[in-house]
Amino acid sequence: MIRLRTRPVPPPAPREGEVVAEADGLQVRLGPRAVLHGVSLGVRAGEVLALVGPNGAGKSTLLGALAGDLAPAAGTVRLFGRPVSGWSAPELALRRAVLPQSAELSFPFTVEEVVRMGRAPWAAVDPGADDDAVAGAMAATEVTGFAGRPFSALSGGERARVALARVLAQRTPLLLLDEPTAALDLRHQELVLRLCRERARAGEAVVAVLHDLGLAAAYADRVAVLRAGRVAAAGSPAAVFTGPLLSEVYGRPVEVLAHPRTGTPMVVPVRDL
Repeated sequence: MIRLRTRPVPPPAPREGEVVAEADGLQVRLGPRAVLHGVSLGVRAGEVLALVGPNGAGKSTLLGALAGDLAPAAGTVRLFGRPVSGWSAPELALRRAVLPQSAELSFPFTVEEVVRMGRAPWAAVDPGADDDAVAGAMAATEVTGFAGRPFSALSGGERARVALARVLAQRTPLLLLDEPTAALDLRHQELVLRLCRERARAGEAVVAVLHDLGLAAAYADRVAVLRAGRVAAAGSPAAVFTGPLLSEVYGRPVEVLAHPRTGTPMVVPVRDL
């Protein structure tokens, strides 16, 4: 008997404010070590959610669990109302796109070929949109000018933008980005976060792990501060970014000032120079 593969069905566009990803009592272990302890957090369509916190707080682990790449030891993760384990790999690839911390390739693919990899989930669904999706993603991340260069010949910042272009070309309603600005200069950090805001305004949900609290305050609708595998606080940047909380979480005295023009919180370490 020949078993026919079921073609994955693209998800409908989520309603604004709809919870598209949710962790409930999430616990994750990596080997013998417990990394996340009872984390509960929702991600809504139309928002940018920033995950912040010190090194080792569990930010990347939480992102991996939301993506379905890490299995919970306890608790649940739901994507679009269904436990993440209930989606097949092709179905997941149409619903969420993941940007890892670093991108390494063993073969000499060109920049355009790498970005085009983001269209693989759509090969059996809507291949006609490939060229527009690839060209649009490359233009948005400003990598069109070196489309024919080998990915391996790029600088770290250029690779980071190409990797983001691949994620954007995938055109999913949920973007999970792990330190998308880490290798970028100031101009391109702003570019990437503006793209995140644009995707959120278009109705998608964006989760980004960020170390720059200034960027998180300026561009995120909500922030979740992680500490030792738990959510220490979650809410708007104005509500969450307080001197006492951040000083305790980071183990370093900081003060939070309001930007004189926009009122956006600015986090400044207390320095005795």
